[in-house]
Amino acid sequence: MAALQFELEGGCLQSAARAGKVTTDHGEILTPIFMPVGTAGSVKAVSQQQLKEDVKAQIILGNTYHLYLRPGLETLEAAGGLHRFNGWDRPILTDSGGYQVFSLSGTRKIQEEGVVFQSHIDGSRHLFSPEKVMDIQRVIGGDIIMAFDECPPYPSDYVYAEKSMHLTHRWLDRCWEHFHATPDKYRYTQNLFPIVQGSTYADLRKASCAHIASKNAVGNAIGGLSVGEPEQQMYDITQACCEELPQDRPRYLMGVGTPWNILECIARGIDMFDCVMPTRNGRNAMLFTSKGVINIDNKKWEKDFSPIDDGIDSNMSRFYSKAYLRHLIKSKEILGLTIASVHNLAFYLHLVKEARAHILAGDFVSWKNQQVELLKTRL
Repeated sequence: MAALQFELEGGCLQSAARAGKVTTDHGEILTPIFMPVGTAGSVKAVSQQQLKEDVKAQIILGNTYHLYLRPGLETLEAAGGLHRFNGWDRPILTDSGGYQVFSLSGTRKIQEEGVVFQSHIDGSRHLFSPEKVMDIQRVIGGDIIMAFDECPPYPSDYVYAEKSMHLTHRWLDRCWEHFHATPDKYRYTQNLFPIVQGSTYADLRKASCAHIASKNAVGNAIGGLSVGEPEQQMYDITQACCEELPQDRPRYLMGVGTPWNILECIARGIDMFDCVMPTRNGRNAMLFTSKGVINIDNKKWEKDFSPIDDGIDSNMSRFYSKAYLRHLIKSKEILGLTIASVHNLAFYLHLVKEARAHILAGDFVSWKNQQVELLKTRL
């Protein structure tokens, strides 16, 4: 058992983009990386075999809020943690549940102790405190677990954003103390990442980065973005945070985003990403491809028998035609949801793999600028 290791393998002279390798007890992760979101212990409509063979995922996410409510900690602990429960033998990152709890604005109450909320399943009341969230994530069994934070809404006024940031810092202090006072479970190392907050205010973000960096954690995260702010503001905040956070630790930008968002944030120094967009949009007929964005519902694809995307290394994307996928989606056939989800995830993993190759080759910025315009194209 060893703590998470991060090795920088290459950088970009024209931007802050970098290529690296994260090593955990469940395997290596080559960065920059995209992490499929497995909310309730599975990536929606996608099997673990498909994640490995077609998507080529190196790490997936589990959601603390959802897994805590169902199947529950007793079941997960009896199984030996999420890895054994769902059969995924590569790294897992668990979020803290904070974002889900705070999205329940009508049924939760924030206080110093933590957050009291009602289950969306049966209305039962629960408390998430920093200490309890550490214990829950220990039981779920993430290789990387996240500190409990408050994600302020957008827009937030300065007074609220500052108050929220300080609450996040106090909660982090409690997470940190409790995490280091409790043992790893399941005989492998679990690693805690703090989260930077501060809404859209540059001075708050800088102060938050300083508090987070003072923990000397093995990795750090940036939260509270992609919640409605303009894209350029997201890029500016991301860049400012990357300039403040340690260079020799992985940086994880939470909940971002479109393919072009990911490329622009790689250019600003981000190593790790997650987002529900590839699967959620796929289930709603939006495909991200190497030539641009497709709404597969459109009649123009009805007799297009070309592959969904022959520009990426994915069996599903190369095997099935646009016409067939459109037919499945229009017919509400479940297979259509799987094909669309697998394709979008495979494209995201292809994109970050290509970004890594261009960082190492030294031509990332010119490639990125070309790709951003191409990927935004509506086909």
